[in-house]
This record gives sequence, structure tokens and C-alpha cells, in this order.
Amino acid sequence: MSRVNVYTEILDLNWKLVNLISEIDRFDASWQAVERREGQSLKELKYIATVRSVGASTRIEGSKMSDEEVDVLLKNMDITKLVERDQQEVIGYFEVLDLIDENYEDIPVSENALKNLHNQLLEYSDKDEWHKGDYKQHANAVEAHLPDGTNQVIFQTTPPGFPTEDAMQEMVVWYASDLDAHALLKCALFCYEFVSIHPFQDGNGRLSRLLATLLLRKNGYQWIRYVSFEHEIESQKTEYYRVLRACQSQRPGEDITEWVIFFLSCLRNIQEALMIKLGTYGATQKISSREKQLLYIIESNPGIKTGEISKKLNISNSTVKRMLDNLINAKLIERQGVGPGSYYTLL
Repeated sequence: MSRVNVYTEILDLNWKLVNLISEIDRFDASWQAVERREGQSLKELKYIATVRSVGASTRIEGSKMSDEEVDVLLKNMDITKLVERDQQEVIGYFEVLDLIDENYEDIPVSENALKNLHNQLLEYSDKDEWHKGDYKQHANAVEAHLPDGTNQVIFQTTPPGFPTEDAMQEMVVWYASDLDAHALLKCALFCYEFVSIHPFQDGNGRLSRLLATLLLRKNGYQWIRYVSFEHEIESQKTEYYRVLRACQSQRPGEDITEWVIFFLSCLRNIQEALMIKLGTYGATQKISSREKQLLYIIESNPGIKTGEISKKLNISNSTVKRMLDNLINAKLIERQGVGPGSYYTLL
């Protein structure tokens, strides 16, 4: 294989990288058929992915909200009562993710579009009012938020002012003009370069993960809306920061092969998790499409009771109870508690 220059970085086109691209694209080629077959079930899966994405991406940056707390907040959203910073960040992230989901085709990869997304990401964050939607005015750094509450500097970033403005302009021009690099490589590199520049005072990590979803959707990888890229990054947060630091230590003109392989491996992992989930809920367990939908409802609504399920599916309580018994017998769910207060959770 060979080493090539992509934008200002070096990339080793080794067999591991090429195989990852091939595997991701093979999955993508079969996705339309999967989407048609799974239809209704994917609606519930999309909500689960949304909750996980919002929760994970904000927790990476220091939020303390669990997925369950995020779920409750999104279902009872009142923007007039967002007094806590974690809540403000969660709602801002959710709204940008939703905007991307609905309008990805119409959002250009431009500096103005990135500034607008940043402005919306921090829409409800009181402490960020002074800088949202504008490039940074002060030096910043990429920091890891450690479990003990302290921060660790991972690497320094592009200085504010003209260096950041020039770097952002050059990155956007490169993305539009490079017609040779594979879309997945361009997506991985764009996210890496964005984090390296760190163009905004705050919110760069969150926005970089949103941009990954935006670029993947724009390049036809529609399955990304049913999985949580952010959740995968959170589960590998230590490795995420280690790889960033390893590549950044060589800047400028660094070899980013390790980052690209990490990025693509995350995508491949969530593809596999998606198919395992669909397979578990489908052919492997031989459950009906409605029972599959019921599984997704239970997963996205922790502690849900029979009456609530009946309303969501618009079927009788007796039918719901029969379906629940089938899922219990299939060892997919379990009943918690007894009597009217009982509820259901996944095994």
C-alpha cells in the first residue's frame, strides 16, 4: 500500500484502513433493503439513538445527565425552565441533531453554516451568550474531563484571530474542492481538522460530533440516524483522546492514519451493533413486527407500564399483556414488581 497526502495531513493507505472502508460501504449498499424491511421498528430505534447521542456527547464534555434523565427532559421539554447548564446543553444538542436530521441536504458545508449550527447548539446556554456563533477571541485547548472533576490538556489548538479564520476558510475550501478522496476519509479528516483548529470558544467537541452525522448523511450514509456515533465515542473516550493526542503531537503535516482508523472502526462497530439489534429483535427470536416495535418502546421508555404501551400501540390491554408474555418467554424482557405497579425492562 502507499502513503498519500490528503489536505495537509499524511495518510497511510494500509490494508486495515482499506478493509474498513470496504466493510462500511458493503453495509451501506444493503441498507436500503434493510430499511424497507424494518420500517416501523426503526422509528423507535431512531428515538433511542437520539437520546443516547444527546446524553453521550454532552457527558463527554462534562455533563452529569444520564440517558434516563435526558429522556425525561426531552419528553417534557420546556425551554422557559432550563436553569441548569446541563439541561441547556442537552436541549441545544437535541435541537441541532433534529435540525440535521430534517434538513441535512440543505445545510451547506460553509463557514456561515458552521457558525449558525454553533449558535443553535448554544442557544440556551447563558454562559455562552457572549461568543456563540462567532470564532474564538481567546486561546483555548482540547481538554479531557476526568472522573475526579479535573481537566487534562490534550493538545493546544490554532491561535485565535487570523490563524483560526484562515484555517477555517482553507478547510472548507478543501472539502468542497477535493473530489478524489473517499467520502469517509473526507468526513474523518474534516472532523479531526475541526477539533484541531477548535474555532469556537466552547462547544467544539459537541459540534464536531454533530458534523460527523451531517457529513455522513450528506454523503448518503443514512443508517447513521438509527445509531449513536456519540455513544460509541463515549464508550471509547480514553482511546479517543489518546489518538487525538498522538496525531496532534506531530502537527503540522501529521500522519493521521491512526485517527482515521479509529473513526472508521467506530462506524463499523455501530453498524455491527445495529444489525445485531435488528437481528435479535427479528429473525433470531422469530417475533412479530408488532412485538419488535413493543421491544423498542420498552427500551426507549424505561419503566413503562401496560396501560401506556396500550396507548402507544393503540391496541387493547389484553393484547399487550399477551405480547408481553411472549417476549418474557422469549427471554427478551422481564417484569419488575407485581400488580398495577409492575413495569417492564429489557434483559
